[in-house]
Amino acid sequence: MTYQNISALEAFAKYQNNEAILIDVREPAEHQQGHISGSLLLPLSKINNAALPKSNKEIIVYCQKGLRGQKACQKLINENASLSLLNIEGGIESWQSAQLSIDKPATNTLSLDRQVQLFIGILLILFSGLSLSISSSFTWAIMFIGAGLLIAGSTGFCGLARLLAIMPWNR
Repeated sequence: MTYQNISALEAFAKYQNNEAILIDVREPAEHQQGHISGSLLLPLSKINNAALPKSNKEIIVYCQKGLRGQKACQKLINENASLSLLNIEGGIESWQSAQLSIDKPATNTLSLDRQVQLFIGILLILFSGLSLSISSSFTWAIMFIGAGLLIAGSTGFCGLARLLAIMPWNR
């Protein structure tokens, strides 16, 4: 079969009527920052058909903005072509924009996006200072970081985010 994009309000209606199961395909650190109440965490990096709950209900997938949700749906359909999946268009951000509630932790840890931004900012300042004061060879590190940002922006894959997601403070 295939997957279909649905709005946050359509997903909410199906979930409220007990017609669907919600699956969060973000990483554990992102899920801890806030998630739709009652959703099951199955990160895109680990999701497969065997991990799906056995149920007659529809399966609704969501991520932060919708892209990983689409990738998860496609990955699952590639494993089992008979699946029919729904993806929340715009992810949890569209859920919140529709004024629907999410569960947030009492602790205030940094989101994975902000951790990546801080880490890259620190590296750029460090290597810029080193290239100005010690050796211009450190400029290569700055170019490497820039290439990583270019790849992340154009493909949606961020190796640094995946690395930070498995750090102890993000589990």
